Amino acid sequence: MDPATIAGIGLAFASIMFLIFEEGGSITEILLPGPIVLVFGGSIGAAMAGGMLKDSLGALKSLQRAFLGKVTPPDALVDSIVKLAEKARREGLLALEDAMKDVEDPFLRKGLQLAIDGTDSDELHDILEAEVDAKRKSDKVSSKIFSDMGGYAPTIGIIGTCLGLVNVLKNLSEPESLGHMIAAAFVATLWGIMSANILFLPIGNRLKRLSELECAHMELVIAGIINIQAGANPRLVAQKLRSLMGTSAKAEAA
Repeated sequence: MDPATIAGIGLAFASIMFLIFEEGGSITEILLPGPIVLVFGGSIGAAMAGGMLKDSLGALKSLQRAFLGKVTPPDALVDSIVKLAEKARREGLLALEDAMKDVEDPFLRKGLQLAIDGTDSDELHDILEAEVDAKRKSDKVSSKIFSDMGGYAPTIGIIGTCLGLVNVLKNLSEPESLGHMIAAAFVATLWGIMSANILFLPIGNRLKRLSELECAHMELVIAGIINIQAGANPRLVAQKLRSLMGTSAKAEAA
């Protein structure tokens, strides 16, 4: 698990809490049920309205992935593929059927099975590339849901503030309570801006980044399997795969 998302969101909230206490405030001043329900419920509802129900359910499932998702380091993946290439070169492609038992990556295992079954290299490439494209499209939908929520939340927060100020204007005859009521009205705007910039948009960006890394991982697998099927020299396979890793893989390793 990469802790960046949890650590980043935690640091952002801690900074806000520090400011509240530094200014002599209290956490209870912003923990008002009405604004919280309005901002989160309204943002989720607006994002749902802009898509299909299955899109929202998919985004909900991807929430856990945003916090706990991890990607196999490309160096480890290349090493595994090279070992398989060595075995195939030495004992033949069919020998990989036993080696597949130790392969944890489901995409790599699927590709190896297609190669062992004698699937034509062009057809094998098309099948696996289609799966990469399908994943990329699915991930894009999930990340868009959170990005949309980040766009709606500030405006919905302003709606809450407007409703609160309407209530203030209705009670101008009670000047002693106006200060508290105005402060409470602006809590909705606070939650709208805060949820958008600390939760929704970062989660959307995290899902985009995970998708990029996972698709790059799958592209390495495809290239490796094609080379194994062609009986390429393992050292040549390693060189080709490491050249495909590029800057994105180096950034991930860093």
